[in-house]
Amino acid sequence: MPSQLVDKYFRTESLPHIWCPGCGNGIVTRSIVKAIDNLGLSQDEVCIVSGIGCSSRASGYLDFNTIHTTHGRALAFATGIKFANPDLHVIVITGDGDCAAIGGNHLIHAARRNIDITAVVFNNNIYGMTGGQYSPTTPTGDKGTTAPYGNIDANFDLCELAKAAGATYVSRATVYGANMIIKQVEDGIKNKGFSFVETISICPTYYGRKNKKGDAVDMMNYLKENAVNKVAYDKLPEEKRKNKIVVGELFKGQKPEYVEQYNKIIESF
Repeated sequence: MPSQLVDKYFRTESLPHIWCPGCGNGIVTRSIVKAIDNLGLSQDEVCIVSGIGCSSRASGYLDFNTIHTTHGRALAFATGIKFANPDLHVIVITGDGDCAAIGGNHLIHAARRNIDITAVVFNNNIYGMTGGQYSPTTPTGDKGTTAPYGNIDANFDLCELAKAAGATYVSRATVYGANMIIKQVEDGIKNKGFSFVETISICPTYYGRKNKKGDAVDMMNYLKENAVNKVAYDKLPEEKRKNKIVVGELFKGQKPEYVEQYNKIIESF
């Protein structure tokens, strides 16, 4: 089955990929493809949009309608595509820096408008492609090339941000739990509105090395040991919640989808 997915959905002439050994981006990319395959969507029904960064290179490897855009602007381009062709399933591939720093404004307004886009965030807590700078999700105290003595910023909880801004589907998984990612991407695509799927990934080369997190196996084991489903997390006493990664479906709501509302106005004239 893995080779069938590659032959069908990947631009094999663009392989091998550029990602470092141990990087979690391949797991998330495969999970997105598997979700599309499970839903029985044709490649012509899907448009994948990415910005700039390690994760955003995935669009170049995938054989769908794809567009590799400018830094932080993937959601803006995706909004235009959704308006131009509302029947497309638009999926945005983005990183924690791409969507939460330079692209943060686009994120909150895409969520606020509830545009029918599925945003999949590859969150590895660092800017990997551009040299290991700290990002909006780098934990307080951890190091990056732009924070050699430790990051003093408070880090974003991207799922809480998306929920507060108006997203109607919000979930989180880790690259250790690939099957959960697949299910969440499926649910995000099926949701009629803005869907936000955060995948906690690993970057052994920059984040792991800079913060003495060990190798890729050590970092994967950390995810295995510290990820807790929301249902179980809610039952934990406060003292056992520290450093836990809450995974699962975190929010599901309903409200009018923006493009449909816009088209109703056009049709009324």
